[in-house]
Amino acid sequence: MKTNDQELRQRLTPLQYQVTQEQGTEHPFSSEYDRFDEEGIYVDIVSGEPLFSSQDKYDAGCGWPSFTKPIATLKELEDRSLSRLRTEVRSQSADSHLGHVFPDGPQDKGGLRYCINGAALRFVPVVKMREEGYGHYLPLFR
Repeated sequence: MKTNDQELRQRLTPLQYQVTQEQGTEHPFSSEYDRFDEEGIYVDIVSGEPLFSSQDKYDAGCGWPSFTKPIATLKELEDRSLSRLRTEVRSQSADSHLGHVFPDGPQDKGGLRYCINGAALRFVPVVKMREEGYGHYLPLFR
């Protein structure tokens, strides 16, 4: 469900808005989540829909939070904006631009690297997952 633009501009920082609504990209190594390793899930900053688990996060050295797989279905779109073909990933319900998926991830984990803008994410630690309505994802951490 797409939120109205005026509300988003008030609720999100300029960077969060640019990334999620205008297909922007944050600077590499600038996200608080790039070298962040607490247990929990990452949700869409716009809608709160669950996206990734810390269990699937790894340091790809690329400067953006990277994951081997999502915990929910993401939209995948062809992106030719940099004169080369890439696969953009977006959240399902809010249609937020998250980043891109590449086929150069760890082979033992499926071979994918979800390269995600930290500005598109909000982290929910394991200890707050139940109270924030994400309790059904707690089995990921047992």
